[in-house]
Amino acid sequence: MAMTRVRPSRSLFFRSPRPAACEAVPCKDSAVKDWAVYIDGHRVVTESVADAVRLVRDGRLEPYADPAGFVWVGLHDPESAELEKLAELFGLPPLAVEDAIKAHQRPKLERYDDMQFFVLKTVGYTDRPTGIEVETGEIMIFCGPDFVVTVRYGDYVELGSVRRRLEANPERLDLGPTSVLHAVADRVVDEYLRVAEAVQEDVDEVEESVFSSERTDDASRIYRLKRETIQLKRAVGPLSGPLRTLCNRRMVPTEIREYLRDVEDHLTRVREQVDACDELLNPILQAHMTQVTVGDNKDMRKISAWGAILMLPTAIAGIYGMNFDYMPELRWTGSYYVVLGVIAIGCTMLYRGFRRNGWL
Repeated sequence: MAMTRVRPSRSLFFRSPRPAACEAVPCKDSAVKDWAVYIDGHRVVTESVADAVRLVRDGRLEPYADPAGFVWVGLHDPESAELEKLAELFGLPPLAVEDAIKAHQRPKLERYDDMQFFVLKTVGYTDRPTGIEVETGEIMIFCGPDFVVTVRYGDYVELGSVRRRLEANPERLDLGPTSVLHAVADRVVDEYLRVAEAVQEDVDEVEESVFSSERTDDASRIYRLKRETIQLKRAVGPLSGPLRTLCNRRMVPTEIREYLRDVEDHLTRVREQVDACDELLNPILQAHMTQVTVGDNKDMRKISAWGAILMLPTAIAGIYGMNFDYMPELRWTGSYYVVLGVIAIGCTMLYRGFRRNGWL
């Protein structure tokens, strides 16, 4: 069987005629975004995933009589039937396949004989006028001695760029399937850093708003930031254990272990930054509520002060508005002006007193 350099076909396991429109890129109705064999760090494209597996495992395709390499298949939001066919082709463990189909897994690393099943949470953010919204997805990696299957859920951390960057570095790819595992983990943690920086900027902005001289209503924004920070912590925090365990696995070459330790260092930095944001939001919220209470107290003092000032003319007018025939000063010629003067002087004295005490 001769090897041809063509783009992936619509079928993963059987070659079938395709229209010209499908020759340049994978068809849109397939979850498989790309696949290839990597021999000595260089990409070799086959007509189907099955041919790629035969090339690596059986050495039936010319001109590679005894190839030493691995297959990398990348999927995005696959259907269960498509993933089950790949599982049969590669011999993937049923329990791991079930986890990959159901998705919504915590970050973890599980070992099945000579295969590793690695789950990572991906994060992304939507920039809105009110701030960011952290959203999550997942990447599940089946890593065996001669294959890597990456299953991505969600639209975050696109892996095409990871593949291209690795293909530009054949020496790294020549280290085996774990080089892909490291590259994906590094890309995911880099995205953690980017989102954490965005969250930090929003926290700094809301802190500045809370302590500004203008009165603001930031309670809902602070609560939303608190929720997004917790969601980010759930994605970042549990990944430390699996990464540390992966660094100690014998299947991982020494060079890849060094790279994985660097990823772990970056992850530690993200965790510290997210924890700091989470801890900072608590006093910010308390300070905001305190300022709201102080502002409400100031408003109540102003209302009370103006109410006291208005009570004086109301009381005098009420007294002299009573319909009695015998009341003092009713027959005085200047009574009207005297009463107005008393009201003016009394209101002025009350105003100055409240002003001096900070009520107005």
